[in-house]
Amino acid sequence: MMAVLEDRFPRPALPDDVDGIVVLGGMFDTRVGRTRGEPELNEAGDRVTVARALAFRYPEARVLFSGGVAAVLEEDIPETDVAEAFFASLDLEPDRLLLDDRARDTFENAVYAKELARLQPGETWLLVTSASHMPRAVGCFRVAGFDVIPYPVDYRTPKGPALWRPSTATTRNLEKVHFAIREYVGLAAYHVAGRTDALFPAPR
Repeated sequence: MMAVLEDRFPRPALPDDVDGIVVLGGMFDTRVGRTRGEPELNEAGDRVTVARALAFRYPEARVLFSGGVAAVLEEDIPETDVAEAFFASLDLEPDRLLLDDRARDTFENAVYAKELARLQPGETWLLVTSASHMPRAVGCFRVAGFDVIPYPVDYRTPKGPALWRPSTATTRNLEKVHFAIREYVGLAAYHVAGRTDALFPAPR
């Protein structure tokens, strides 16, 4: 279930020039971070670490981090607060960082990121998010009119024959099923609401 999602958008060859890198939130544990006073990454930490690596590769590219407050039942801080401190700790120049603290879901990520990026004709932007989340994210960015190159990270399943080998990590297997079901439900709901361009967006 998870591998189908993760394999939908293969990681592309990187272009020679990149104007911007959009990284979607979801990798910071803000509940832990705000109470302990330091950034705390969860399993999706690849999103922000790969984004920083890409920023090293493309020193002129802007980095747009999109992640507001997703908590519903308690007060929380926007992920942008933590992201700003995290990128600063990795010596990303402040004038390269764009922060969207309004987005609460993937569709808003796309809409507000486009607004904040102030796109110019001919610009090349990468989209960094978890591989399993990439189909829904790309569908949202297409509806928002933000043309991006998908750059999936945070893989949770092996590739090839290893996918079919039994795993003893029962809890992790159940977690993967949980995340996969949530993503499939999200794909269906977003498509019905007109937030994605297809039921299961694919590369063009």
